[in-house]
Amino acid sequence: MNGPAFLLLAFALTAAVFDWLAVHQEQRSLEYLCKPLTLLLLIGCALTLDPADDAVRAWFVAALVLSLLGDVFLMLPRDLFVFGLGSFLLGHVAYIVGMHVEGVDGARFMVGIVVVAVALAVLGTRILRGVRAGPDPSLAGPVVAYMAVISAMVASAIGVGDAVLVAGAALFYASDALIAWNRFVSETTHSRVAIMITYHLAQVGLVLSLV
Repeated sequence: MNGPAFLLLAFALTAAVFDWLAVHQEQRSLEYLCKPLTLLLLIGCALTLDPADDAVRAWFVAALVLSLLGDVFLMLPRDLFVFGLGSFLLGHVAYIVGMHVEGVDGARFMVGIVVVAVALAVLGTRILRGVRAGPDPSLAGPVVAYMAVISAMVASAIGVGDAVLVAGAALFYASDALIAWNRFVSETTHSRVAIMITYHLAQVGLVLSLV
């Protein structure tokens, strides 16, 4: 990684830590600054580093931009959950395309399908029951679509076989599972901090996989 990219990554990690503190201390003004700033700096890092494949980087940058948009939707005081969900869904599609441009091994991809199928059986069914039993059961369709797409993203990362990429995808899955569990099943202690830590580390891992 070249100097400018490393510097932008360091700034992004610093902004992320401040965002975690802001979430923990419920300092909304600091969160409104640091949450989008983290993604902006990661986008800058992705654009500045020397990638193994420029086409893969283009798709990953598109995914980061869509993630930034999703961050803004989910951060605002209004309930824009569906808009945030849609932005992140499209972001995962961009990640999937980038991974397949990089090259996905069929056998490893099938292993990934089995892994995410187990996760869906354990967590996905419980979350879906929570959605249907909640105040807005019409969200079941969008949530199912999102679970399918993020599962495909994780399976594709396993198919690529890069350890850093797999770690990033798995952390993203964990972060989104925490969001869904806390929104539709039951809220856990310090859940928002855990969501942001796993989310930011996921995006860092996905960016680093470009090198």
